[in-house]
Amino acid sequence: MVEVIKNDGKKALVLDCHYPEDKVEQEEPESDIFSIREVSFQSASESEWKDTNYILNTDSLDWALYDHLTDFLADRGEDNTFADELVELSTALEYQDYITFLEDLKSFVKSQ
Repeated sequence: MVEVIKNDGKKALVLDCHYPEDKVEQEEPESDIFSIREVSFQSASESEWKDTNYILNTDSLDWALYDHLTDFLADRGEDNTFADELVELSTALEYQDYITFLEDLKSFVKSQ
């Protein structure tokens, strides 16, 4: 989820981004490795999002507007480089947690 809040701080543009499973291993370096699934506006002052706000599914979005949204994100650093680094970081954190879990499991099983 990417939230963009302007200076007035009243509304947040919320973009629900994801890594499509069939596009994780890309052969074309120019294509996006993540996509925008949904777009909505939420109140920036409220901690809980309202499900009653209109959510635009990008499947029905004009491709030119979709491209503008991806450019909008790229201008703010949310691009393929960021997405690659996010995958690397989350993989490293998951691996670290997995090792810790195995060590804890070993200790638990060995103790009486």
